[in-house]
Amino acid sequence: MRNIRISIFVVTLILLAVGVIMIYSSSAIYAYEKMGDSLLFLKRHILFLALGLVLGLASMLFDYRILKNHSKAIITASIIILALVLTPHIGTQIGGARRWFRIWRFSFQPSEMVKLGLIIYLADFLSRKAPNINNILHTLLPLFFVCGATMGLILLQPDLGTVIVMASFTLILLFFAGIKMEYILALMASSIPVLYFLIFRVPYRMRRIKIFFNPWQDPKGSGFQIIQSFLALGTGGIFGVGLGMSKQKLFYLPEAHTDFIFSIIGEELGLIGTLSVTTLFIVLIWQGMRIVFKTVDIFGRYLALGIVSMIALEVIINIGVTIGALPTKGLPLPFISYGGSALVFHMIAVGLLLNIARERE
Repeated sequence: MRNIRISIFVVTLILLAVGVIMIYSSSAIYAYEKMGDSLLFLKRHILFLALGLVLGLASMLFDYRILKNHSKAIITASIIILALVLTPHIGTQIGGARRWFRIWRFSFQPSEMVKLGLIIYLADFLSRKAPNINNILHTLLPLFFVCGATMGLILLQPDLGTVIVMASFTLILLFFAGIKMEYILALMASSIPVLYFLIFRVPYRMRRIKIFFNPWQDPKGSGFQIIQSFLALGTGGIFGVGLGMSKQKLFYLPEAHTDFIFSIIGEELGLIGTLSVTTLFIVLIWQGMRIVFKTVDIFGRYLALGIVSMIALEVIINIGVTIGALPTKGLPLPFISYGGSALVFHMIAVGLLLNIARERE
């Protein structure tokens, strides 16, 4: 397990270093033109990176099984925080969505914390209910109620992308916990009408679906972002145009330093750069799964599986959106995209993963 821990630690540090470099490269000109400080986003990112390193290291040093005793308090606090962020004059509304708390000059997105909180709760709940895992009344209904309340509050922000990630890693954990496949299929079937309403009855999401199939039908509107992403990736070719030489970051590609930073990596570092980043994520996920299968403690196993699943799903969705394989969703690329809340809690998650591996060793 020591070699696994070292490889995860090293890969995470490399991804964080890539993030620092690419955030500066993709945001410097934008920050200078809009805020008069080319280092603005870089300085903020480094501040959150320092906080994430401290909390990530701290999450490695205590007995992670303590979390099992506090999982109910964690999920209760998560639900209360999600309710507060929806409250006018407490939560901050940006771009029509109320997802943030504004603290001085910084924004905190509680859904990033809640994802990790839900994983801790699921790991505890499924490990406690293992002998009666398929009992509908005492196991499945209480679990679905808690998950439904948590995801429902996030949907009200609205943030469908985060809910899809949470629902997906919940299903993965349920499958590994041994819940009958017919129950999982029934749950998935019952969610189809909800997804239909959330996607096809909401105009802006419906436009995203249409644009996904043909972004050139509205090249200056809804399809603009993904077309610019295609141009960035195509321009980069195999070797890229050179670090710092991107043209798409010059106010062509929106969210260049956040959701679409992978496109800038493709433009500046080419196919070699994108494949290298993808390979690093594959190594991280593979080594994380090795921890899952080597961990004896059932709570630790489910906790590790939830963390690895969350990171893997976010990587798949972000890269899938960037290359046009998935409809547009506002999810950052873990460890690389600008976004303080996501960065800090991803580093805490990796710290917990290393903690589980250390205890097993």
